[in-house]
Amino acid sequence: MHLLYTIAVLAYASALRIASLFHPKAKKWVVGRANYFEKLPKIAASKVIWFHCASLGEFDMALPVMHLLKEKQPNCFLLVTFFSPSGMEHYQKRKNSVDLAIYLPIDTPRNARRFIQHFHPEKAFFVKYEFWSNYIFEAKKQHIQVFSLSCLFRKDQRFFKWYGSFFRKTLHAINFFYTQDEASGLLLNSIGISNYICVGDSRYDRVIENKLLLENNERISTFLMGEKAIILGSTWPKDELFLTPFILKNPQQKFILAPHTIDEKHIVSIEKLLHGRTSRYTDTGNNQVLLLNTIGHLASAYAYGKIAYVGGGFTGKLHNILEPSVFGLPVLFGPKFKTFPEASEFIEHGTGFTISTAEAFEKTIALIEINLDEISAKTAELVVKNTGASKKILSHLETNFKL
Repeated sequence: MHLLYTIAVLAYASALRIASLFHPKAKKWVVGRANYFEKLPKIAASKVIWFHCASLGEFDMALPVMHLLKEKQPNCFLLVTFFSPSGMEHYQKRKNSVDLAIYLPIDTPRNARRFIQHFHPEKAFFVKYEFWSNYIFEAKKQHIQVFSLSCLFRKDQRFFKWYGSFFRKTLHAINFFYTQDEASGLLLNSIGISNYICVGDSRYDRVIENKLLLENNERISTFLMGEKAIILGSTWPKDELFLTPFILKNPQQKFILAPHTIDEKHIVSIEKLLHGRTSRYTDTGNNQVLLLNTIGHLASAYAYGKIAYVGGGFTGKLHNILEPSVFGLPVLFGPKFKTFPEASEFIEHGTGFTISTAEAFEKTIALIEINLDEISAKTAELVVKNTGASKKILSHLETNFKL
């Protein structure tokens, strides 16, 4: 099975190389790994700690732990690897203590051996869903401690299927798991793994950090002139289609709209949908809708809102609903949220609302407006209640793994 896994990884990489001829993101993935080992810098640090993140969302999960690590051990070398170009391109927009960020080469035994021999990290953290078998096995061979950080498991994953013995072997090679919820721990128990603790979601710590570091945004302040906006964050075309009627129907309400992708074609399509009621962030106009045609401003834009809609809930790729919640914004999102425990918790506490039609969106906004102060207070309290995962992780590492 190990050989079949490696063949599948190589086949995936070959498919991406073909796709790179037509798809810009695939091209970045390929170009970023070209002549990889020849370009690797040599480092002299005696203590390297490695975090592997799929993309920017996983990086946000790891950031609070990295900050605490650097506070306690300023001389440690923080190595971060990414699978996706979006992580590599945008991680520097977060305040961070990363010493080196690079792509991770595809998961073959040879790449894993060369990479780990080059950096020889003392500890390796794979964030959330990242379980690259060859890297994990090679780390164990080279006596490197491996941890799963902010991990989340579901019973439909391959680890828990009849054919999942190889993937279960991968999990058994990990020294310790820091899970987001108790359900993940129970699933690990079901396959004979007891080396875990439930610490919660470290992204709560991350959004608290973001709130404390918030600076005034002159462009947004000028646009709002003291008003509060409805924030439409990380929207996809399907979101935008059913949000449009509400925007057009409420010309006195100001909106900040941040699309998930900001290529010119998508930005123009939104401008056409909204019939000229938009002003781009990079321009000077102050129409009804401020269109964030930039990366990196959404998280702080939520501070200027009263209610948020977060996109991705129609594709099963719901974006971060904690970013608006830390500012007390009630959050609306689409119906496909089952793999996001925080969404279910928000619904249970009456601070999150799932909708699937334009009519439902309008009715829900009206209901929220009636009880806005109460819901906002509950939302902010829920975020504070769930903080502390990063300190739990670091405390456990110091006590049990000689951090």
